[in-house]
Parts: sequence; C-alpha cells; structure tokens
Amino acid sequence: MKVALVGYGKMGKAIEEILLERGHEVVAKLSRTPQTEDLQGVEVAIEFSKPKSAYENIKTLLEHGIPTISGTTGWLDRLEDIKALNAQQKTAFLYGSNFSLGVNIFFEINERLAKMLANYPEYKVEIEEIHHTQKLDAPSGTAISLANQIIENSNWKNWELDQKSEEANIPIYAKRIENVPGTHTVSYHSEIDSIEIKHTAHSRKGFALGAVLAAEWIQGKQGYFSMKDVLGLS
Repeated sequence: MKVALVGYGKMGKAIEEILLERGHEVVAKLSRTPQTEDLQGVEVAIEFSKPKSAYENIKTLLEHGIPTISGTTGWLDRLEDIKALNAQQKTAFLYGSNFSLGVNIFFEINERLAKMLANYPEYKVEIEEIHHTQKLDAPSGTAISLANQIIENSNWKNWELDQKSEEANIPIYAKRIENVPGTHTVSYHSEIDSIEIKHTAHSRKGFALGAVLAAEWIQGKQGYFSMKDVLGLS
C-alpha cells in the first residue's frame, strides 16, 4: 500500500514503523491538513491528528476519494457529516476510538456485561480512564464508546465527566498521568459486592498495529466501517 500519514506525532511514528515492517510505503507524512499535491498516488490515509483539525483532514481526504482510517477522538459531533460525505463520494471511511485488538475484545465483554446487569439496578456503574498528559480530550474516545455501549444495553441514560449529579447518568473519571498509554476500567458496585473489568495498554504498538490492519482490510471496500468489521466481530 502507498499510505499517507496525516498527523505525524508519536502515534504516526509508531504506525510508520509497522507499515514499513509489513512492506508498505509511506508516501506522505503530514502535520497539517492535506493539499492536493500531498496526495498524489496515495491509496489509503491513516489519520491520527488533533480534535480541532481532524474534521478538515478527513473531509479533504474523502473529497479526494481516498479511503481513510481515523483514530482521532474529540470531533465526533461532526461524524454524521463525514458519513454523508463518504457515501456521496462512494469511498471508504473507518473510525475507531481505539484500534487495539485487546480493547475491541474488551468492548465485546463490556457489552455483554451491560446486558447481564441491565435488570439489576442495585449495581451502579462508573468508568475510569487514565492517559498520558499529552492527550488533549477528556474523556477518551474509548471511555465514551464504553459508556455508550452500556447506555444502549441497559437503563442508563447518559454519561457525565468527573461527577455524578444524575441518578441515571454514568460518571466517567478522567485522569492524566505521565507516560500512561491508556488504562480503562468499568466498575459495577452494589452494597454486597463489586464487579470490575479492566484493560491496560503497555505501549502504543497495539493501537498502531490495529490501524495498519484496518488500512490493509479497507482496500477495495466502500462504506462506513469500524474495527468490529475488521476483526469479524459485527
């Protein structure tokens, strides 16, 4: 594959390393919104930038008909616009709040646990996420995905950050600690006992490998996808 990396920070560099290991060619490394001249010969783009620039980056890539993988969080209020543009352009777009194989298995466990406990209101749920101090958005996209899964499969109505003001809301507690790639914990507490599931990332390599696998998988496809599709979990 001939790949454009849009966003060339720590994640971009980790993705580049795996792309090269797997025999792919990185033809563009960008820390700004792509221009037409940047995209000559590009077969797929992997976008890990910043929340404030993600929408324009993805929009530009799709307007050029380039299949795009994005792992940037904090911009999803405009996701429906991107889905519509993707359909209009008849190209492919895959968004993942987390590309790690382990996290996507964790998502499946979280969904199953939410369904199992939906009829037991004595269990109160909360989510904690811990990331490195360079992470700009809070809560993490992964934590939001976990909360939304619980909401879709139970009687919880919404989530809120760093507090619990409504009985029907799931509190998400976000912590920023130096050199933590990402830790997510979902806890259910009752007066009798507690149930907890947890995923701890040890490095960025798992996220980077998942993004590359997604880029390999999306070749020749058309539509909007997620890591569930890539991993056959749909």
